[in-house]
Amino acid sequence: MSSSFGLSATARAALLARLTRRRDDAPAAEAPRGFRELPGQREMALIRDAAASLELENPFFRAHEGVAAAHSVIAGREVINFGSYNYLGLNGDPRVQAAAKAAIDQYGVSASASRMVSGERPVHGALEAALAAHYRAQAALVFVSGHATNVTVIGHMMGPRDLIVHDAAIHNSCTEGVRLSGAKRLSFAHNDWRAAEAALAEARRGARRALLVIEGHYSMDGDIPDLPRFIEIARRHDAWLMVDEAHALGVVGARGHGVHEHFGIDPNEVDIWMGTLSKTLSGCGGYIAGNASLIEWLKHSAPGFVYSVGLAPALAAAATESLKILHAEPGRVARLQANTALFLDLAREAGFDTGTATAHAIVPVILKSSIAAARYSQLLFARGINVQPIIYPAVAEKAARLRFFMSSEHSEADIRSTIAALIAIRQEAKG
Repeated sequence: MSSSFGLSATARAALLARLTRRRDDAPAAEAPRGFRELPGQREMALIRDAAASLELENPFFRAHEGVAAAHSVIAGREVINFGSYNYLGLNGDPRVQAAAKAAIDQYGVSASASRMVSGERPVHGALEAALAAHYRAQAALVFVSGHATNVTVIGHMMGPRDLIVHDAAIHNSCTEGVRLSGAKRLSFAHNDWRAAEAALAEARRGARRALLVIEGHYSMDGDIPDLPRFIEIARRHDAWLMVDEAHALGVVGARGHGVHEHFGIDPNEVDIWMGTLSKTLSGCGGYIAGNASLIEWLKHSAPGFVYSVGLAPALAAAATESLKILHAEPGRVARLQANTALFLDLAREAGFDTGTATAHAIVPVILKSSIAAARYSQLLFARGINVQPIIYPAVAEKAARLRFFMSSEHSEADIRSTIAALIAIRQEAKG
């Protein structure tokens, strides 16, 4: 990366020294009752100061003034949008909106209580039945938050005498659930099933129960696991297998049914299916599908379900309708995968590092510098293209990247013009 899009070691040291002096010269921290000493506060301030010194705009919290689809409106200007996981364009589909509006007319905006108390509505059961049928599972349960689903289920199901083995690239919601559980935690190198088996072999004997956790489509790298291998490993070591399908439902498999369809595997070979309602299903919340006894136990004991308000009826209705459309219109999945394949092929032909991404829905362009990622994002936005940088500490500095979320609704022109813009920005950096 040239000096215009990255900093040499000397320049980084000089910037750090300048910012450190600025922080040292600042007024004393506020009184102990303030919040400036919370974990990470100093680092956040340093990053903000560094961005200001480098004239980098904050790319986060941009307000979309309508539906965040393949195109969106930000600050009054239409942009090609790669910053949203509206993978099949169902958020904004008239049928989904009509289902949500009908639920509001019948049930109001909120469930107004936990489902156990008085928040149960027929739309909840309908969604759970549809999700269970999708995975050919005995039952399913929906939660108000996808993140909270993993936190409360893993945290509640496992305990200090247990073992949890997970992919190093697993989502924060899973690692937070692990931390809450108090179980022994071992991570293995991303998508390395041999390392996963070694970890289980090392620690399984001393553990009461074991849980192996992977994702169906990894949100940072855009790749998928070798599901058959992980099933074999879980069985061999008497472990439950949990697959997070947040980014896989509607994306992976010929009809978008998920990673089990991709490999032609009976979904009952997986013990616990987890997913979210906020991607393909254009709602908000999470779900667990699997054994009826597990679901019944979670329904009556998981803190994130029992003590939380029920899912908003409109969101349940929207998700149910989205799942129905997914099943009825597999052409949307084909378009999404074709668009991702085109983007991936063109990016690689142009010499961009896309890591281990597969042609499903997520493509990283790895720039190996947080400054470069932020600058590319800023210059692309100036050209009418919205894509977010993923920078340190979210990833290692050498893994800093742009992350493109694809949609079935992107046009070929959208994709080709975006790759052309990336190439032009790279040429400017070299100049």
